Amino acid sequence: MQKKILIVDDMPANLKELNLALKSPEYEIFVATNGTSALEVARSEIPDLILLDIAMPEMDGYAVCSQLKKDAITQNIPVIFIKERESEEDGAKGLELGAVDYISKPCRAPLVKARVKTYLELKRQQDIVENISAIDGLTGVSNRRHFDQVLEQEWRRAIRGFSRLSLIIINIDYFKLFNEKYGCTAADDCLKQVAQALDQKAKRTTDLLARYQGDQFACLLPLTEAKGAFVMANKLRDCVSSLNMPHGYSAVADHVTISQGIATLLPYPHSEPTKLIVSAEKALVHAKLKGRNQIYFVD
Repeated sequence: MQKKILIVDDMPANLKELNLALKSPEYEIFVATNGTSALEVARSEIPDLILLDIAMPEMDGYAVCSQLKKDAITQNIPVIFIKERESEEDGAKGLELGAVDYISKPCRAPLVKARVKTYLELKRQQDIVENISAIDGLTGVSNRRHFDQVLEQEWRRAIRGFSRLSLIIINIDYFKLFNEKYGCTAADDCLKQVAQALDQKAKRTTDLLARYQGDQFACLLPLTEAKGAFVMANKLRDCVSSLNMPHGYSAVADHVTISQGIATLLPYPHSEPTKLIVSAEKALVHAKLKGRNQIYFVD
């Protein structure tokens, strides 16, 4: 998988120089020519590394780095400052703000490549640790913390790309009775089987299946219109039903089933992803009121 690198500089010549130095099939390069744009790209693309020029008008590199480190979405992205050779104070101040290193101008291609390679490897190791902490211990799918992070990222990406984002919130029908009658061990096994079955259906690399809370799961579908979300919901319902797990205390079937609430929105600037969650949760309530083992859609 390509590593994402964001280069931030207001001078076209500098952008071209760094682009040429890092041109490689291993890297996907993004560029920003000002601080505001840099923050937007960083939040939406979540690059693996940022090369950030200090001397920029309006919002300089210090201010950009400070904002990156305050944001939970971007705070762990390593930043390498690009500074003027004669200013050692610039480098020191950058490190105090949370940058991992600095490179002096004029940038030498071998040095840039070496520094980038080193910090990308460190980021890869850090990501391995973070991925472990993003997994729900019982079911093996993503946990709520990871879901919230990815939703925020995809929401910002959808704003930039003017694309729709869909969310399905899934509830196991009459799971409380299942837990009470069959016991905790059987209930845990039910959650595991349902989670794995759902996860196998969310096949696109952009899709995310996560344990939302308790016996609820969330399926996040970027770049997905309402029709596509409804198709996915039907697949999810069928895959759980095909498990044919006995549930003698369900009022809708003799086996485990799910209810689903779907929401599809077109995110707009300055809006919050909680709008999508609220809509999907309302849809799930309607699905339950309709008798469960149902799919209810809100556009």
